[in-house]
Amino acid sequence: MATLDLDDMQGLIPRGYSTLRRASFLMLTINDPTSARAALGELTPRVTSGRAEPSDTAMNLAFTSDGIRLLGLDTPELDGFPEEFVSGMTDPNRSRFLGDTGENAPRYWRWGGPATPPVHVLALLYARDEARLGRLEEGVRRVALATGGLTELVRLGTAELTEHEPFGFRDGISQPLIEGLPKATAARAHGTAGDEVVKAGEFILGYPNEYGLLTDRPLLPPPHDSAGLLPRGPDGTDADLGYNGSYLVFRQLHQDVDAFWGYLEEATRRPDGSRDPAARDALAARMVGRWPGGAPLVRSPQQDDPALATDNDFGYFSTDRDGLRCPLGAHIRRANPRDSLDPRPGSAESVAIGRRHRILRRGRAYADDGTGSEGERGLHFLCLNANISRQFEFIQHTWLNNPNFNGLYDSPDPLVAPHRNHRSTFTFTEQARPVRIRHLDLPQFVSVRGGAYFFLPGLRALRFLCAATGRGEQR
Repeated sequence: MATLDLDDMQGLIPRGYSTLRRASFLMLTINDPTSARAALGELTPRVTSGRAEPSDTAMNLAFTSDGIRLLGLDTPELDGFPEEFVSGMTDPNRSRFLGDTGENAPRYWRWGGPATPPVHVLALLYARDEARLGRLEEGVRRVALATGGLTELVRLGTAELTEHEPFGFRDGISQPLIEGLPKATAARAHGTAGDEVVKAGEFILGYPNEYGLLTDRPLLPPPHDSAGLLPRGPDGTDADLGYNGSYLVFRQLHQDVDAFWGYLEEATRRPDGSRDPAARDALAARMVGRWPGGAPLVRSPQQDDPALATDNDFGYFSTDRDGLRCPLGAHIRRANPRDSLDPRPGSAESVAIGRRHRILRRGRAYADDGTGSEGERGLHFLCLNANISRQFEFIQHTWLNNPNFNGLYDSPDPLVAPHRNHRSTFTFTEQARPVRIRHLDLPQFVSVRGGAYFFLPGLRALRFLCAATGRGEQR
């Protein structure tokens, strides 16, 4: 097991900042690369590492591929970055693959799309309370915007961190444990880890992944790091720009809470037209795969159970292979199929395949995203992964958006799947005996408001990218 270099890792990866209940995200564009490098270089010493849980505030910095180019790494050096990161989330082929079409198309986005100014830098700010967050924002702006090298495009605010997401369900239960971190070590020692411990290289570049390999990452020829800021690659000569870094997926997802509960209300009315709150909540739980309190349907199919609020040690194949407890198309069953994957469902091999498609979620809910959308609710979805294509994009395309997942038909994820256009419809199926129940014409409950792929570098790589000297002098 590799020892993780927490001092060189941005804190968002190992910590998540659950004790810092307020957060905001500043999207910045680079106007003048030289001035921007100087400003970012001044901010770099304030970036929070992964060594310890911060007590009051935290700041991390991430960059789009265009932002990295503007900071001095031109196209040849971007060859070490994956194609999906370089081309970006709004590439037309990628948009179709992710389901970002129709009203979700990037041309309608509030930020990150082709009709909005480009995003180059993301400042992720966290604080224990609103007053501390305000002071942190003020300090970051004072440095970042002072020279004119950077412009603030948008501030995305968040709601205070709670245990529940906007639809009302307990969130953050099924998180992978990163091998090498104390939480994973303790869980294994106490026998509570289950199948949730995942190799660090699935989320952090420079460490072995679930294949026992190092995920591809950007390596620079020695002349590009004459100052020796970066660690060396496996050959001892190339400079490892990716080491201790990760890829951050950011998508602003508007959640239509009224439409969600309104649909459930109508779908569960009694024959006389009266409301049936118990049936409504049960259908909601079957769409999600957990009760609002967190109990999984596999373990408690008839009612919520507070004793199972954080239960995550279960599978599907041996206990519910036909979906009679938790429907085959339920959201959590798609996002993490556990032991139900081919070619040998129910086996350790099936579980191992699933570990190659995990993501580390770091999202924050919002009640007003800070752009003037008063009353709008949703999620700033953030996740970390070492391979965007094999992890985030695979989950989105192959498991969530797939209408034929688990042998179903015209039934993509009932919560988050997009409609292709205003005419498209789909269903949600509850497996039952003697007859299944099909809920027709589900509306779109979640819409995309913005998004981008970012590189979250290690701290040495961050200092390299923000160095005041231009990269051209090192060629």
